[in-house]
Amino acid sequence: MGAAVTDGFDFTPGAQVPLMGTAGQTAATHALASAAYRDSPVEDILKANSEWHSSDVKKGRFSLFEPNLGEAFSRAVQNRMLGGGRGALIQSFGMDPQVVVEHCLAANRIRRERDARLTVITLLCGVLFLPGLLLWMGVFQLRRTIAGGQNKRAGAMGTALLVGLGALAVILLWRLPFTGFWGYYLRGMIVAPVLGWVLARRICEAGAKDMRERWSSLLSGGGLGAKVPEAVPGNPNDAAREQLRQGLHKLTAEQHSNVVFYAGPKGILGMGTRWGSWQMAEELVSREPGKEINQFRSWDVVRAIHDRLKLLERGPLNSGGFPTPSVKHWVVSPVGENAGAVSRPEGQEVEAYQVKGHEIQRICNHQQFGGGNRHYLGVQFTLWDGQLVITMMITVTVLHETLRVEVTGHALGPVHSLFTSKPEPKTVTVSKTVRFWETVDRTLPLVDAKEVVRLAVRAPLTWYPPLLDYLGGKLVLPEPFGLRHAWADQPWRHRFMADDALRAATPVLRTAHAAALKVLEENGVDTERFGSRSLLVGGAVQDPSPGKADVYDA
Repeated sequence: MGAAVTDGFDFTPGAQVPLMGTAGQTAATHALASAAYRDSPVEDILKANSEWHSSDVKKGRFSLFEPNLGEAFSRAVQNRMLGGGRGALIQSFGMDPQVVVEHCLAANRIRRERDARLTVITLLCGVLFLPGLLLWMGVFQLRRTIAGGQNKRAGAMGTALLVGLGALAVILLWRLPFTGFWGYYLRGMIVAPVLGWVLARRICEAGAKDMRERWSSLLSGGGLGAKVPEAVPGNPNDAAREQLRQGLHKLTAEQHSNVVFYAGPKGILGMGTRWGSWQMAEELVSREPGKEINQFRSWDVVRAIHDRLKLLERGPLNSGGFPTPSVKHWVVSPVGENAGAVSRPEGQEVEAYQVKGHEIQRICNHQQFGGGNRHYLGVQFTLWDGQLVITMMITVTVLHETLRVEVTGHALGPVHSLFTSKPEPKTVTVSKTVRFWETVDRTLPLVDAKEVVRLAVRAPLTWYPPLLDYLGGKLVLPEPFGLRHAWADQPWRHRFMADDALRAATPVLRTAHAAALKVLEENGVDTERFGSRSLLVGGAVQDPSPGKADVYDA
């Protein structure tokens, strides 16, 4: 962490929390944010694992306490991105990670309010009649265990067990071996948990409906803003809210860091694998025999390329063309392919996660061979409402008398389709009463009996989430963690996305070459060989098939 980004340093002007994502990048943001409200099984997220990283689900001791996808995702993301001892994060290009975290906070707040009401019901109808509660919980746990094998016969046995206990409870209510206080208590022990279940079901149904409305709204483009009142301090002594507010702003500051990490065959973390590489390298020879060339540095060439790339959206024809690109100087730090964590540079040359400009120039001019970080000039296009991120990275090196301009292409595809699926009503197909040969779809409640029990038994333990993690399990996020690349697909399966990635390479390459040749000419370098090499590379870049440039066949 940089010297100016510490736990006690307030590098933001106010206490406001932005609630909207970056313009033009809402699709990927809202897709990932919708996971905070989902009620599907937590194991579904394993389907979204990418070739870069894989998340995992750690099983707990009792399936009755296991979280659903929304609960596990919200808790895991909140802890990883706002926790006190969190490690460095990978930037999430093409989206706003703060919005996703805010929706996780909002979803957790909604669940806490629901669980507070469920806890009251559990205390009145369960803890006061604890033997009955434990008996009913044991039956439901046994039923879930029997039905866990996805066997219809086992599921029928679990249902028969529940029906049998219900019949036994009715018999005991009718004829009890006790009278007086214990008789009434035994009746309450049987009836109270059932009454509590009925009340809890109404609360759970209303909560599920609210969650699904938010889930659907995010994916429909409405995007309900996440309300996070606990991130706005109410007074100067409100330490918890102030810490949360600073955590959110630190997240945004790290998102805009100019340091990225190269993980070998996995490419630049957050930008995707390197699918193409083109190099122009020739000897620096004076244009006039017997006269030396003017002294210049790699930074002079990089700065000229930077200025030309800023004009990419301009063209001779009114054809739409490129949107305004993001052109930025990057410091690329090497890490291992299977590195479990990354660390951002620290020291006087770093401020608010940003390496200062003069240090970037020094790296560009002097760290071109051997150990240390490297400098790249990147031009990035965020397309398809944030679902496609195309990044072209340019590096200029001068070794002895050879100048090399290398352009590499990186592409990060859309988030997995799991996150873009909208909620569907729960229905069952049944036969009509009279015309039994005809069927009709009947809508079921959003929350069934076993889900009510699961939520009710979890509710009193929400005050201490680690205990819930121990009993029910949790979602283990992939490391080094970044919201976007952890669950991103390759763009090559989408025809138009693949076309966009391939088409961006040629204009960027030729712009970089033209700017470099101009600098060489201004400094008395013979550019004939460079020009010929540029034409050869310009022909090679038109190869229509992407490859795996980071996988060396050696």
